[in-house]
Amino acid sequence: MAAAGFEGFMTDVSKEQVLERLRTVRGPDMDGNIVDLGLVSDVFISDGKAYFSITVPAERARALDPMRAAAERVVKEIPGIKAAMVALTADKRSASGPAAARAPAPPPPGRGAPQGHAGHAHAHAAPGGAPQRAKSGIPGVGAIIAVASGKGGVGKSTTAVNLALALKANGLRVGVLDADIYGPSMPRLLKISGRPQQLEGRMIKPMENYGIKVMSMGFLVDEEVAMIWRGPMIQSALLQMLREVAWGDLDVLVVDMPPGTGDAQLTMAQQVPLAGAVIVSTPQDLALIDARKGLNMFSKVEVPVLGIVENMSYFIAPDTGNRYDIFGHGGARMEAERIGVPFLGEVPLTMDIRETSDAGTPVVVSNPDGAAAKVYREIATRVWQELETLKGKGERGAPAIVFE
Repeated sequence: MAAAGFEGFMTDVSKEQVLERLRTVRGPDMDGNIVDLGLVSDVFISDGKAYFSITVPAERARALDPMRAAAERVVKEIPGIKAAMVALTADKRSASGPAAARAPAPPPPGRGAPQGHAGHAHAHAAPGGAPQRAKSGIPGVGAIIAVASGKGGVGKSTTAVNLALALKANGLRVGVLDADIYGPSMPRLLKISGRPQQLEGRMIKPMENYGIKVMSMGFLVDEEVAMIWRGPMIQSALLQMLREVAWGDLDVLVVDMPPGTGDAQLTMAQQVPLAGAVIVSTPQDLALIDARKGLNMFSKVEVPVLGIVENMSYFIAPDTGNRYDIFGHGGARMEAERIGVPFLGEVPLTMDIRETSDAGTPVVVSNPDGAAAKVYREIATRVWQELETLKGKGERGAPAIVFE
């Protein structure tokens, strides 16, 4: 993310102008330019920033990074372009031929257990046989946890923000990464507006409120801008928001995942040493079916599930105090018991949680002594206990995810 990339800027630069400039960048074998060789993805321009990817053979990605840097440099020279976000990708057939397209992606970093600082990276063999160090975790960040759901509409983001604030209330240093590129909600939930401040080099200062540090695509792109991004763009944006943000020393970074099991989740599992995942579901069968998809995905990529939260578990009528199981009750607890993962708690469906979330004053900070805040603090305590248990068991490496 370049120096002026976070300033609001309207541009009339066209995709054709960007492609024309990219024709000055030679391809990986110097036998043509990257555009005419068909290596450049669709170009997306928003707020003075250009986003695109370059397809290369996976085994040559590291060696071809200077080509990526050259593409970024020439695009940033275009008047009206403030920044360029360029990713190398090998997840579709490249112009280098079928064999290159089927090559496996480079192995990801090992998944570290929670520590005082970033987890240790595991070595893997380079194409020439010499071992290389994989990317480590985020400097200063002890543990990274994902809050995920199999579908939308189950209150995942509300759970994520209140979990983060509850961890903070329990005495931890906490940050939040809003990984929902298409529908970022943290700016509204945490009542934060404005643009992040640029620091030296490529680093930016995260936004902050209620004592937690926050980064979201919602700070970088206006709400009305339609995000029409392909997988490589999502991957690049997520990794930049992770690694080019000055998070400082954090005990835990909570990542609010988009719903489902798509590019964002795979990027986090492949590129980041996740300490674990929290799955959010409502009690009814349909939501649990989708939650199982999320559970299965994290299981396949060997990210431990820290537990399941049953959101909207029951409704307490504000006038009578009577309890109603609107969506059924106990389904998430039974699912957790069935598959052998911890059940973290039941969050009631209350007007208080909804209204405070909409107002940007989550219930954990607006009513810290209330019943709902107590539930979130108890869930946060159980999550941290699970992290500490995993830390005691040591590290395991995460597998590579191969796109064909």
